Amino acid sequence: MRRGLGLVVLAALHVTGGAAARGAANVTVFAASSLSDAFPKIDRSAKYSFAGSNTLAAQIRLGAPADVFASANMALPEDLYRHKLCSKPVVFTRNRLVLIVPRSNPAAIHSVYDLRKSGVKLVIAAPGVPVGAYTIQVLKKLKLTSVLSHVVSRENDAREVLAKVALKEADAGFVYATDARTVLRKVRPLTIPARARPNIRYGICVVAASSHRPAARAFVKRVLGRMGQRILVSYGFLPRVEPKR
Repeated sequence: MRRGLGLVVLAALHVTGGAAARGAANVTVFAASSLSDAFPKIDRSAKYSFAGSNTLAAQIRLGAPADVFASANMALPEDLYRHKLCSKPVVFTRNRLVLIVPRSNPAAIHSVYDLRKSGVKLVIAAPGVPVGAYTIQVLKKLKLTSVLSHVVSRENDAREVLAKVALKEADAGFVYATDARTVLRKVRPLTIPARARPNIRYGICVVAASSHRPAARAFVKRVLGRMGQRILVSYGFLPRVEPKR
């Protein structure tokens, strides 16, 4: 009798364990394009959809089947939270904005102020994309909004901006430091003056309509955990909490 009961318990544990594993594998993560290298290293079993954070947030509002939303800003997940579409977002990492130029640097751009040169071709992200909003913020603080007349295209996310500059289709563009480091053989990052650097905080939340909430919460926990944070830092992201000075 005891042996039979033991077999039943083992079978139940096997089913439960299998369901948990399937649940983890079924987690769909909507994440900012700048996370496309780091996130799969944190969890290889999740399904990822990488794009501009604004596009992903819009898809979630329309009922797209996402379990986790990881945005390149806090504003988008906080708005979803206000509309009860996701859990209260938390900061999980930070980043820096840089100006990039092709390695050959045909326009001889050595600082953000050189964007004022005649004939410069500048590519930036669209205003609704976090990296695009950060770009406008920088230009306003440096009183360089006049260089917007040199914009030749507005892209859907930071990786598209990166590609245009790497392919020498533009003389310069604004991207995250983590994006620039992925193609350092093709682009050169230029530092933005300290007084104009935006506070770039990434937010993560569990989507309210998720069908795999326990697994989604486990994914968020992995991102916030020691190993997840270590991986993000290894890809150039900044610690989620700014060190005390």
